[in-house]
Amino acid sequence: MSATPTLDALSAPLRALRLLALDFPHLPAPVVHVTAIFPDRLALSLHESDGGFTAFEAWRAALGIAPDAVDFHVQCGRHTGVLNAQTRYGGADIELTGYTQVPAGARLSGAGAL
Repeated sequence: MSATPTLDALSAPLRALRLLALDFPHLPAPVVHVTAIFPDRLALSLHESDGGFTAFEAWRAALGIAPDAVDFHVQCGRHTGVLNAQTRYGGADIELTGYTQVPAGARLSGAGAL
């Protein structure tokens, strides 16, 4: 039986979060998720309702993630667009996810982009 993880086990994502707060205080505040299940991961999610991914794109650019490294899909009966990308930052695995409402009647390209 394994011992319960300590807060020290989460030092990599917590350190990365601290660095992000110092390096990018001007960016939109994401929902932050840290868990002992994936102790090296810092998950950042951005929820937008305007049909765009402005906040996600600001974070993607700041983290130096190439546009072609971003995955797009829709969920919730094609009502929610989702962008997802991963990178390393400050010693942690960063998972960046953006959600937006797909406007009624919006057409999706063959690649799925709005």
